[in-house]
Amino acid sequence: MTLIKDGRLIKDHWRRLGPSEPLPPAGDVIVPWARWPVEAEALQAHDGAVGVQIGPEETAEELAPILPALGAIAIEFPVFKDGRGYSTARLLRERYGFTGELRATGDVLIDQLFFLQRVGFDVLELRPDQKVQDALAALRQFSVRYQAGADEAQPLYRRR
Repeated sequence: MTLIKDGRLIKDHWRRLGPSEPLPPAGDVIVPWARWPVEAEALQAHDGAVGVQIGPEETAEELAPILPALGAIAIEFPVFKDGRGYSTARLLRERYGFTGELRATGDVLIDQLFFLQRVGFDVLELRPDQKVQDALAALRQFSVRYQAGADEAQPLYRRR
């Protein structure tokens, strides 16, 4: 899997666990959202950071009470045309003040990268068929942002 953060490739230090995969004794883990209500106590006591993987049906409001316990949130984009993850990301950053890693996963295409960053994603997991060099170039395509966003609080006219 190809991960991009701050316009460069990074290695993944998070271990993704499946629905019934045992929690390791230590290390940073991302678990499916369905595990949180069942294993919240064990996850909060885990020796390492804990993140959750959510789908488009989960909302920022559902996550709000546990945000201080999370080091990462991976938002799944099941298909390119499902944009609910954009709204969730922006709400997590701007309304709920989430400062941990926000990761876009699933059907993530080069055409989306700039906009994913604008709403607050800081780690982008490319779909396997996407070309890494094209993705990195796409992130450098725009140097100025006119509107405010999760990545720039002030619109351009206020930054002069």
